[in-house]
Amino acid sequence: MNAPVLRTEHRQQQALSPRLQQAVRLLQLSSLDFAQEVQEALGRNPFLEADESEETPAAPDNEGAPLAADALTSVTVPETSETPDYGSSDSGMERDAERDSWQADGSSSNRKREDGELSLMDTMAVQTSLAEHLHGQLNLLPLTARDLALAKAIVESLDDDGYLRVGLDELVEFCEMDPPATLEELQIALKRVQSLEPAGVAARSVQECLLLQLPSFECSHQRALAQAVISEKLDALAAKDVNTLSRFLSRPVEEVEAVCARIRRLDPRPGWRYGAANIQYLTPDVIVRKVRGQWIATLNPAIVPKVRLNRVYAELFQRHRNGMHAELAAHLQEARWTVRNVEQRFSTIVSVAQAIVNRQRHFLEYGAMAMKPLGLREIADEVGLHESTVSRVTNNKYMATPLGVFELKYFFSRAMATAGGGTCSATAIRGLIKDMIEAEKAEAPLSDAEIARQLARQGLVVARRTVTKYRQTLRIEAVERRRKHA
Repeated sequence: MNAPVLRTEHRQQQALSPRLQQAVRLLQLSSLDFAQEVQEALGRNPFLEADESEETPAAPDNEGAPLAADALTSVTVPETSETPDYGSSDSGMERDAERDSWQADGSSSNRKREDGELSLMDTMAVQTSLAEHLHGQLNLLPLTARDLALAKAIVESLDDDGYLRVGLDELVEFCEMDPPATLEELQIALKRVQSLEPAGVAARSVQECLLLQLPSFECSHQRALAQAVISEKLDALAAKDVNTLSRFLSRPVEEVEAVCARIRRLDPRPGWRYGAANIQYLTPDVIVRKVRGQWIATLNPAIVPKVRLNRVYAELFQRHRNGMHAELAAHLQEARWTVRNVEQRFSTIVSVAQAIVNRQRHFLEYGAMAMKPLGLREIADEVGLHESTVSRVTNNKYMATPLGVFELKYFFSRAMATAGGGTCSATAIRGLIKDMIEAEKAEAPLSDAEIARQLARQGLVVARRTVTKYRQTLRIEAVERRRKHA
């Protein structure tokens, strides 16, 4: 029987220091989060100060149409709602116009300052929320205090889309009244709120929302057909299956198409007319311009925190330093590290961005179909970084180009083999699919299988399920929903 043996070994192993771990974490942050970290450091570290003396560097001369820096500083991306949209609304411009309303609080809106002039605040447009809009209408109705309270409880339960997602039986428990509110009273209160403007508010489903807006139909015959479609065949309406609707209504296709077009002008999200839109702002980290025939990536000065070391405090501390000031010494070390980290972070971002631009210059010239396959290792080898570092640099970082604002990760895609033995990027294939669908006939759209066959004829072997995935990534509807019946 063998006895256990103890043996010692010498082994080298890399370990990240706490400072290096912190640097890696900060490198992965978006510019907004990184700026917040630096701002917090400014607030707690006496050796750091905001540098207000730096001026925004002038942009280099460009060839062709220049990119407006102001237009690239922020890009808005509206959040999508989970409420299904069964057609485009023609009232989009009207909604935007209705978002802003002038402040009115019972007194004169043209209040004057003591010197008789209007103040700036008196002339500013303010946002009116959906709840405020509905409460204002309820206050004009001849209701008892109890009925008004129940109606306002309904209003306060609406979501941003204007829908009532809470069951009336649940609201009964929350309405603290004496005597307690009944389900019948809440149903009456719901009907009152549904009679207010905008039409369709306080609906409990898309179907109910559209039905509440049918009184806007001037033609009673068309209104009756629309009610039948919404009540019984909403799925066929969403799929634009006019033939099925024509058979169901026993009406000509032309008449049914007119009814469907009128339904699609209804507003499936009436709450969006009021209140500020929930918008995310993206600020590009890098701006790409063509300078003297070369594509150059430059840092967006708007994202660089204006921070520097307070040399007066640092020199005073160094002259009077002793063992009793260990905490100040730590602050000084942290301040120097913060300034160095800011420089290193943005230098790394620009280096990686320029390496990407060098590889993808054909994309900048000709669009998505010219995108080349690109992996993290290629960029890592060029800039002398580890692949994981490149991955962190490209995370939550954005590049502004003449073709739009893209996340740095957008420029990386795996290589897909072609029939001729070459390679093609997945981004280029998505661009081809988009062009095919845009060029298709409205009455005979291309199915995913047909798109795959056409790609194969061009030497690109792509599975049908891959085409489906790319189409969904492009947010393009399925073939049945794209079909327009003659």
